[in-house]
Amino acid sequence: MAVRVSLGTLALMACLLMLPQRGWAQDRQVFLDRASRLNQQAIEWYTKGLYTQAIPLAREALSLFEVARGPDHPDVGTSLNNLAELLQTTGDLAEARPVYERALKIRERALGPDHPDVATSLNDLALLLWGTGDLAGARPLYERALHIYERARGPNHPDVATSMNNLALLLWGTGDYLRARFLYARALQINERALGPEHPQVATSLNNLAWLLQATGDLAGARFLYARALQINEGALGLEHPVVATSLNKLAELLRATDDLAEARPLYERALRIRQRALGPEHPLVATSLSNLAELLQATGDLTGAESLYERALRIRQRALGPEHLDVATTMENYAALLRQMQRKSEAVELEARAKAIRSKHDHKFNSFQ
Repeated sequence: MAVRVSLGTLALMACLLMLPQRGWAQDRQVFLDRASRLNQQAIEWYTKGLYTQAIPLAREALSLFEVARGPDHPDVGTSLNNLAELLQTTGDLAEARPVYERALKIRERALGPDHPDVATSLNDLALLLWGTGDLAGARPLYERALHIYERARGPNHPDVATSMNNLALLLWGTGDYLRARFLYARALQINERALGPEHPQVATSLNNLAWLLQATGDLAGARFLYARALQINEGALGLEHPVVATSLNKLAELLRATDDLAEARPLYERALRIRQRALGPEHPLVATSLSNLAELLQATGDLTGAESLYERALRIRQRALGPEHLDVATTMENYAALLRQMQRKSEAVELEARAKAIRSKHDHKFNSFQ
């Protein structure tokens, strides 16, 4: 992985490296202070959904930590993880993978193979592999992470529940619904006992179990759990929190799946309002809400209303995620389907071709590192 740094940072490094060795311990703090500021700014931009703008900041922070701490320091591992998460979020899985792998090796050497931070790296790398469809590669990483957390934290710690949730998702992907349901239920039990029945992490466990029930056809059971999760999040976080918007979306998706469009629409609209106020109008999660609502309007025959939402969602995702992200391709495909429904075939064909080109680039990247 080539680390790119700004000219200002290169000049700072050159000047400080020419200082006498006896002053290095003191002046090294200049590197660390700048790296910490860059990391903090990168995190702030990530929170705002400005992922592509955050990546160069994360790269510079990494280069500074490497000089100030040495290439194998745990702080370098943390910085690598931050950069890899940004790359993964923007869809650059091919570059993210070696960054995650290096972070894992650093943490194993510096902290020992059974440290919780090693489990975090294992989970992160497993999630990336899962995202590329490599379930066989992801499973042993998730299982090792779970074993580490159980030994380091005890069998009833919330970190164990989180690790169980990760493994359950993978098992669901392999068709092992029975084992996945057991792990989701066990994670829910752990979180309720450790954190109390009204904690947001309990709501997360409820949402996970509800999703499995929905996927296996138990829509009534799923609806009850989604509704309870929404109630918990509203009570614990407030009515205008972004997590509440996520709960609203999940419940609305279930209602849409059962053709209860009239009840789903106000939930989608409320989720959109919350995200716009809490995250800003250009956040990628706003684009998700716009796309969800557009699909519903399309299903109800309001094609003009759906088009304006698809257009805005596409603009947001292109700016925040980059023009070649898979979510951009998905938005183009959905928009193209609407255009075909509106008898605008030539416009639809153009969007479909652009989406296909994006997907073919990603297929090439995936094949290059598998």
